[in-house]
Formats: sequence, structure tokens, C-alpha cells
Amino acid sequence: MKTKRPIHPDFQFFLDFKDQEIIDLFKDLREYILELYPDSNELVYHTHALTAVFSISDKLSDAFCMLPIYTNHLNLGFNKGTFLKDPNKLLTGTGNLIRHIDVKKPTDYRNAKVKALIKEAIEFAIKDMNKPTKSIGQTLSKIKKK
Repeated sequence: MKTKRPIHPDFQFFLDFKDQEIIDLFKDLREYILELYPDSNELVYHTHALTAVFSISDKLSDAFCMLPIYTNHLNLGFNKGTFLKDPNKLLTGTGNLIRHIDVKKPTDYRNAKVKALIKEAIEFAIKDMNKPTKSIGQTLSKIKKK
């Protein structure tokens, strides 16, 4: 099932500078996340990486995963990855919270193990949220315009 949510124009502007292979991979992975949790809010940033963050509210603190796009690669990041069970040892990273999966092709994320991990991250974010949100299924740009 394809979602109808367009990529935010602020984000698309920077995405267009990336290689087509990275763009296609990002679009497919974004679509996959939105299929798994259509009510997620997408917060888009352009800092050290061009990043789409998926949250159960309009706050970064309630995010369950993110897609940072670097120069030549992208990751499927989990904002509170250290709290996830990860029985298949898919996650890498050494930070206090964030863990990620390197993404080079669709089979790196379109599989039952990663799907279970994303669903666990969503459930964790829902249980961890402080107060209900009014924003559902929106894309919110946090990109500073020059």
C-alpha cells in the first residue's frame, strides 16, 4: 500500500542533491515506515545529515526511528535503540541512546526481523510518551530557511 504523503518541499530541495540510488532507497524506506505506522509525524531536519525523523507526536523526544542521509549512504536509526531488545543483534553504534542499521539495499530493512524491531520501537515510544499529541500523520519541517 503506497501512502499519499508527499515529501516536504524543504526536505526535497536538499534531497535532490543526493545520488539517485540514495534518493530511491530513502523513498522506499520512508514509504515502508509510513506503511507500518501511518499516523506517525515526520519531522525533517538538515543539520550534519539530511534527516527524516518519525515520531508518535510532534516532538523529537517521542521519535521511534529516523532516516539520516549522509553524503554516500543512509541509516535506519532508532532514537532509543539501547532500550530495544534486538534479539537478532541488528543494531550497531556506541552512543548512550541511538543505534542504527546500515542501509545499502531494500532487503536490509524489508524483512521480518527489521519489521519486528520497528514495531518494538513504535510500542516503546507509545509507552514512553509523556502526554498525548494533537498532531497525527503530519510532516513538519524543522529546516531553517536562509
